[in-house]
Amino acid sequence: MGQLDTIMAKIILTDAGIQQSLAYWRFKDYRIVFTNGCFDILHRGHAEYLARASDLGDVLVVGLNTDNSVRAIKGPGRPLQDEKSRALLLASLSFVGAVILFDQETPEELIRLVQPDVLVKGSDYKPEDIVGHGIVTARGGRVETIDFIEGYSSSDIIKKISGSDPQS
Repeated sequence: MGQLDTIMAKIILTDAGIQQSLAYWRFKDYRIVFTNGCFDILHRGHAEYLARASDLGDVLVVGLNTDNSVRAIKGPGRPLQDEKSRALLLASLSFVGAVILFDQETPEELIRLVQPDVLVKGSDYKPEDIVGHGIVTARGGRVETIDFIEGYSSSDIIKKISGSDPQS
């Protein structure tokens, strides 16, 4: 299997595929970490956040908003990259175990399906306000937050590229 095949195998498109991967990881007694986001323009802040999230367990599952979901959250001009491109870039990171697309505005249904041991979001959230908090803690899991890297956000990069950032 080539490198691209290995990357593509991390992108899970069906509930059956998710269940199969989860069954394997649980059989191996892996601690499953889950986070989610749009990841429109993959940047240093994303890479550091995801690397730190992966350090909290054995396998990192990333819930990725579909194009429709991103538009509902961010507006009609987003995403800049389609969901297949965003999924491929995330899956190419060695510390990402799986990428699963979801079409809702929140990942609650996906979190209910995955039942992660650790749920991770940025520290701009209080743990008890994170979608899925109750699902994860009810089965003994934990919810963690990770600080963002200042100056790195997709929105800031878009502003800089478009020339609407006065510091560009």
